[in-house]
Amino acid sequence: MRTALHDILAGTGRRPADAPALTARDRTLTYGELRRNVAAVAGGLARLGLRRGERVAVYLDKRLETVEAVFGTSAAGGVFVPVNPLLRPRQVGHILADCAVRVLVTTAERLDLLADELTDVKSVEHVVVVGPPPATTTTRHSVSTWDDLVAGPAEPPEVAVVDVDPAAILYTSGSTGRPKGVVLSHRNLVAGAESVSHYLGNGPDDVLLAALPLSFDAGFSQLTTGFLVGAHVVLHNYLLPGDVVKACATHGVTGLTCVPPLWLQLAEQRWPDEATRRMRYVANTGGRMPKATLDRLRQLFPAARPYLMYGLTEAFRSTYLDPDEVDRRPDSIGKAIPNVEILVVRPDGSLADPGEEGELVHRGPLVALGYWNDPERTAKRFRPLPAAEGALRPEIAVWSGDIVRRDHEGFLYFVGRNDEMIKTSGYRVSPAEIEEVAYETGLVGDAVALGVDDPRIGQHVVLVVSPPAKGDVQEAELRAELRKRLPLYMVPKQIVRRDSLPRNPNGKFDRNLIREEVIR
Repeated sequence: MRTALHDILAGTGRRPADAPALTARDRTLTYGELRRNVAAVAGGLARLGLRRGERVAVYLDKRLETVEAVFGTSAAGGVFVPVNPLLRPRQVGHILADCAVRVLVTTAERLDLLADELTDVKSVEHVVVVGPPPATTTTRHSVSTWDDLVAGPAEPPEVAVVDVDPAAILYTSGSTGRPKGVVLSHRNLVAGAESVSHYLGNGPDDVLLAALPLSFDAGFSQLTTGFLVGAHVVLHNYLLPGDVVKACATHGVTGLTCVPPLWLQLAEQRWPDEATRRMRYVANTGGRMPKATLDRLRQLFPAARPYLMYGLTEAFRSTYLDPDEVDRRPDSIGKAIPNVEILVVRPDGSLADPGEEGELVHRGPLVALGYWNDPERTAKRFRPLPAAEGALRPEIAVWSGDIVRRDHEGFLYFVGRNDEMIKTSGYRVSPAEIEEVAYETGLVGDAVALGVDDPRIGQHVVLVVSPPAKGDVQEAELRAELRKRLPLYMVPKQIVRRDSLPRNPNGKFDRNLIREEVIR
C-alpha cells in the first residue's frame, strides 16, 4: 500500500532490482541500489536526530545524491525542501529561515556562498556536504560529509507517517518579493503520480528526461511518475538547448516535459534520428505553447503524442488535453486529470455556464495543505468550495486566480490570470492571445504582452519581444502584421525590443521583472 512518498520506491515491483532506475552524468543506480541508498540516508538523518516533520533542505544541482536525499528525508519522517540551485544566496537564506530547516544538504562551494546568510539562520544545526569537504569551516553548524551520513546501517527508522502529513515544501521563484512555500502532503505527491502516469501511459520501458528543476512541481513529477511505474529517469543539468537534444539521443528518451520558453528553443534545434526515434510523448506545462512551436514539434517528433497540460504548484497538476483533440482545439488546456474535478466559478461563487468566463477552482486529493508560515495567503487561496447541498462539512479547494471558460463539450480554455489580464478600452484582454499572434508572424523569438496604466483607456498594450533566430526585429513589419490579425484595441501601442527576455528559475518568463524594466 502506497501512502507515503518513499513507498513509491519500496513498492516498485514492476521491474527487477537490477533494472536501471536513475542516471546522472555517467552514473546509474538500479532500483535495488536506489532503495538501499535511500534507506542509508534515512538512517543517517535519524542518527543526526531528525524528528518527524522537521525540514531538510536540499540545495544541489541534479545528481544522484539529490534524489537520495529527498526520498531519504521522506523515509526518515522529515519534510524535504528542494532549493532551486539558480536562486541567489539571499533567497536561499530566506527559505532556510522561513521553514526553520534543521538539516542542509549541499556542496562545499554552495556552502561558501551561503556563509553570510547562514549566520542569521538559527534553525540549521547540521550541514551535510556532498563531494569534497570544505577546506575550512566558518559556520557554527555541525558539518559532516555525505559519506559520513550514509556510513551506518541502511535501515530507515520506524516512523509513523500517514498520507496527510507534510512531505515537501516547494518554494516559488519569488520574482516579486520573497519566495513562498507550498506545503504538499504525501497524499498530494502519490495521488499526483498515479494520475499523471495513468494519462501519460507511463510504464517500465519508459526513459524520462528530467530537464526541469526538481524544485518545480512538474520537474519533481518526472521522478514520482517514473519511479511509480519502474521507469528509468535521467537527470539532466543543461546549459544549452542542444544539450537536451544530445541527452535524448544518448539515453533513448521516450518522454520529455518542458515549459514553453524551453520548447521554443528546442524547436529551433536540429534533432537527429537517434534523438527522436524512441520519443513516445512530448508534454508542455507552465504556460501556453505557441501553435507555431507545437506544429514544429509535431514535425520533429511525428510519432510522439503531444500533451498540453495545465497545473498549479498548489495542486500539482489540474488538466491535460488528450492528444487526439490537439488538432481540433490546440488552444485548449483540456479537461481535469483523473481523480480531480475542475469548477469554473463566477465572482459571486455560483458556477459559470458553458462559454462564460470564471475562476478555475480545483478540488480533489491533489489540493496542497497551504502556504508555509503564511495563514493570510493560505486563507485567500485555499477556501471552501461553493456551498453544496447535503455536504457534511466544507471542503477546501484551490482558488487558482486563473480565468478560464468551458465550452459545451466540457473542454477548458485559459483566458489569463486575474492579476495579468489587460484592461483596455473597456475590454479584458488575455496577454496570451496577443503573444500567440506575435509568434504566428514568425517575426519574433520570444514575446510577452503587458498592460501599462493609461489615464485615457485604463491600460495600453506593450509587447516586449526578442529577435527571431535569424535576423532582427523589424518593428514596422511586425506592427503591420499585428494590425492585420488583431482587433484594434489589442494592437500594442508600444513594441519594446530586448536581446533576450528574463526567465525565473523555473524557466518561465519573469513577467514582473520585464514589467519593471519596461516601466522604469
